[in-house]
Amino acid sequence: MAENQTGHIYTISVLTREIKTLLEESYPFIWVCGEISNYSVPASGHSYFTLKDQQATIQAVMFKNQKLKLRFDLEAGMKVYGLARLSIYEPRGTYQLIFEHLEPEGAGSFQIAFEQLKRKLSGKGYFDQKFKKPIPLLPLNLCIITSGTGAALRDIIHISKRRFSNCRLEIFPVMVQGAYAESNIIDAIHSANSRQKAEVIILARGGGSLEDLSAFNSELVAEAIFHSKIPIITGIGHETDFTIADFVADLRAPTPSAAAELALADKQILIQRVSELSQRINQSILSQISSLRHLALSLRSRLKTPKMLIYDHRLKLEDLEMRLNRQIKNHFLHNKEKLRWLSDSLYSRIIEKRIFDHKNYIKILTDMLTRHFYIIFQRNKAKLMQLNSKMEALSPLSVLSRGYSISRLVSNNNIIIDSVQVKPEDKVEIILFKGSVITKVEKLNG
Repeated sequence: MAENQTGHIYTISVLTREIKTLLEESYPFIWVCGEISNYSVPASGHSYFTLKDQQATIQAVMFKNQKLKLRFDLEAGMKVYGLARLSIYEPRGTYQLIFEHLEPEGAGSFQIAFEQLKRKLSGKGYFDQKFKKPIPLLPLNLCIITSGTGAALRDIIHISKRRFSNCRLEIFPVMVQGAYAESNIIDAIHSANSRQKAEVIILARGGGSLEDLSAFNSELVAEAIFHSKIPIITGIGHETDFTIADFVADLRAPTPSAAAELALADKQILIQRVSELSQRINQSILSQISSLRHLALSLRSRLKTPKMLIYDHRLKLEDLEMRLNRQIKNHFLHNKEKLRWLSDSLYSRIIEKRIFDHKNYIKILTDMLTRHFYIIFQRNKAKLMQLNSKMEALSPLSVLSRGYSISRLVSNNNIIIDSVQVKPEDKVEIILFKGSVITKVEKLNG
């Protein structure tokens, strides 16, 4: 009776299942947009979040296998749109969106992935200047990693030959776009490092969209560049193109051609610079030689001959001798007068007493006189010996005794100090320590 009044009675499971079927059939696949909140990833790897707008919210999930196809990472606060199935989670009776695909709203997925990876690697220090390796000035071996058929390779080869043809080029052709581009680039970087022949690596490709440059915005490629022992220069795309590889590289060039110019110095400019420096060095040396020559001439003009030095010391010695004689004479006269005065005063006393006292006094004075005279004599004798030693040291005979000689013209006895003073057939007297030699000039040198 009760069954007839109420109609068909549903169990919770049946009702929930029928509602789920109705929803899934009515909304098999729909495009939905909103903002992600309450984002979480449990151990299963699935992503659970709430999708909301200004008036409502709905639970959503994206399973791990679908997430692997995304080019970016989901984050709370990100506005997205995507393709989803509407379903009910039966144990809780709540409906939810099961997303098959998601795209960021506004900026494309490639741009979002680029910014996310840029922040991540920057936080790890991959872009820090302290890790950048210096680029050698004149590398003799250059490794080029780029497409084997692209214009970038032709440009690099052309510029390398023009700027510094001595450099050996080692080309690693790789795919720069497509599914295998990332692994090709990584393998080429590792191979160049294992060979240890190249001094610089150029990683290059022509221009393209952000999607075309995706291999150069890879985290694995960035790690390979960062850990490379060989410095890497990137020349990717056009001047306005920036990739993750550019930020990690040791040096970024705006184009492949510019990368070759940064890697190799211009040989002609270097030759010109070396020539200029060589001229400056020669001019500096000549200037120094001229300055030293003038200094030598100035010193030579101020330098006294040994004869003049001996003459000066002889005058000084004679003056000291006269002063010494005068001092000794004055000293004797002084003591003579003093002795006369004492002698006169002696007779003014009692003879015996005066004689006795004066004898003692005379003895004292005599001892003092003798001692004082000896001191003065020794002092002047030492000074005289010192002056004699200086005079002997400066004597031309002392110089001659050490193997030197003095040359002078026989015709006028002029001392010869320069080869311009003589001419062939002139007779020259060579004065030695013992004796002299007369010779004739046959040839002039200097």
